[in-house]
Amino acid sequence: MSKTPLASSKNGKTRILLATGNPAKQATLQWLLEDLPLETVTPGELGLTSVPDEEGETHQAIARQKAGAWSRAASMLVIASDGGLIIPALGANWESRFTHRFAGADAGDRDRLRSLLELMRPYRGAEREASWIEAVAIADQGRILTSWELTGATGLIADVSSKGPGENPAEDPAVEGFWVFSVWRFPKFGKYYNQLTEAERQSLDDHWTQLRVRVQRYFQKEFQHPYPPSA
Repeated sequence: MSKTPLASSKNGKTRILLATGNPAKQATLQWLLEDLPLETVTPGELGLTSVPDEEGETHQAIARQKAGAWSRAASMLVIASDGGLIIPALGANWESRFTHRFAGADAGDRDRLRSLLELMRPYRGAEREASWIEAVAIADQGRILTSWELTGATGLIADVSSKGPGENPAEDPAVEGFWVFSVWRFPKFGKYYNQLTEAERQSLDDHWTQLRVRVQRYFQKEFQHPYPPSA
């Protein structure tokens, strides 16, 4: 496959849009691209305010739809993602694609968290197992270049019903953004996902770790540097 040349910005780096208005997800997408010859920009920096609809039968389809829509709107290279929680015990009462919307269109992150904990109240032990599925797509000028969908490690939705004041992780300010991760616990480390170190996440072969490998490999192999390498 021939490499794809990209236009560079004034500083010699290719610009890529982090296609989300969520600051927590922007930081994660930026981490996927770390150390690559890319200059990341956000929708806010470009004055883009409209958010594409999230439509698709899979997370990968939704991520591809987002990437295509954002790249057409911005007329540039884009990276987008879509993910959700998989909870086998809930069966037909849970759909990972609607993780962000299951508590209602107007629900905030804390509302979603409270609703999830209420749904999980009857379950104990292994019944509280949950994993995360995440898809990432890259597009340019409306054309989808590539995409991936991966399921990561399995943890437990913590039972916080007996926690006292200040002990409930749902009260942590870090709940905003990736709200599920504040109650998704990994007994191996005695930590919630948002408390894990990068090394601990790598040892779990989690979804973001796997996706970072693929994103880095893709740009290193398929994209031509927009300027000659320094001598």
